[in-house]
Amino acid sequence: MSNPYAEIFKAPGAKAFASAGFFARMPIAMAPIGIVAMLSQTHGEYWLAGAVSATYALTNALLAPQISRVVDRLGQARVLAPTTIIAIIAFAVLIFAANQGWPAWTLFAAAFGASVMPSFPAMLRARWSELFRDRPELNTAFAFESAADELVYIAGASLSVGLSVALFPEAGLVVSTLLLAVGGFAFIVQRSTQPRTRSSAETSGASAIWQRPVQIITLALIFVGAIFATAEVSVVAITEAWGQPGAASLVIGVYAVGSFVVGLIIGALNLKMPLERQLAIALSVLAITAVPLLFVQSVPLLALAIFASGVAISPTFITAFGLVERRVPAAILTEGITWVVTGIGIGMALGAFLTGWVVDTYGPANGFWVSVIAAVLAFATILLGQKTLAGDADCPDAHPQAAE
Repeated sequence: MSNPYAEIFKAPGAKAFASAGFFARMPIAMAPIGIVAMLSQTHGEYWLAGAVSATYALTNALLAPQISRVVDRLGQARVLAPTTIIAIIAFAVLIFAANQGWPAWTLFAAAFGASVMPSFPAMLRARWSELFRDRPELNTAFAFESAADELVYIAGASLSVGLSVALFPEAGLVVSTLLLAVGGFAFIVQRSTQPRTRSSAETSGASAIWQRPVQIITLALIFVGAIFATAEVSVVAITEAWGQPGAASLVIGVYAVGSFVVGLIIGALNLKMPLERQLAIALSVLAITAVPLLFVQSVPLLALAIFASGVAISPTFITAFGLVERRVPAAILTEGITWVVTGIGIGMALGAFLTGWVVDTYGPANGFWVSVIAAVLAFATILLGQKTLAGDADCPDAHPQAAE
């Protein structure tokens, strides 16, 4: 039996743009925590560090879909080059401002400028869609991208903090910015694999967020993003309460490994079940496996429960992006994918905030209630949207490419 991952990389240019894109998206995980690590050391004020980081993250979440909308109209190279340059310059200004003790408003202004960084995960998935549209290899490609996203989130945040603590406060953000510059431009110069530009008639319609499938999937993945963040915050809080704070990194690593491994397996399979049903099943597993987290009383049991809880994360992402590719018109696909990526980021931010409040108010053991409730809401959202996601004939949002 041939290796499906080897097959997708036989496509001309696939290895090159996938490699460059991996490094270009590292700032997604490195930049927000890098800002916090830098400013908390240079200014000694966590509220300022958190506020500047939140300004960057939330503004990027709002701007990224708009940038991707322009990408669908003008092409990746024409839009990614200027936005990436602006983001690099803004990050450099932020680093220099922190180092030189400039006024706080300059930190916020630089963070706002850096937020024009484009969504490279969306650009990568758009290229895979151009290569393998309506072919089973696309599911494998999306599985690879989900696994790569997992690696970025596993390694990126830890690397950023580790560099800032071990070397100098700005080190994490410096490396993040260098990766954006090198990976971003290595990706941009590869024009042969970028999706074709669409005519103004194709892209002049409403935003992708008005597509019902995009709304349903984005809402569901806001809840999934909350689960992802909640697990990390709760693990840190509960292991500290047990007097074993050093176990947190191991348990969080197990959580990510479970998702990573199962995602690779799913990508190697050519499942015939409709994607909307696969997504519903993945979310039902996510909801069921979140419940045992409420009752664990030791680190080994927590690691086991968190591993089980993580197995459905990557399958959820894989099927969600697959549905977007099938149910959203090709002319606005990049924007559609970006809205879903944005949903995950918004969910992570909200989940971390809400879980922190629950932990402070009701104790570490209750943080996982946020995961349980979010998982149930995600499952309910997709369950209620099955007809739309299936692209039934009487559903006006389905487009011709969605036909099975």
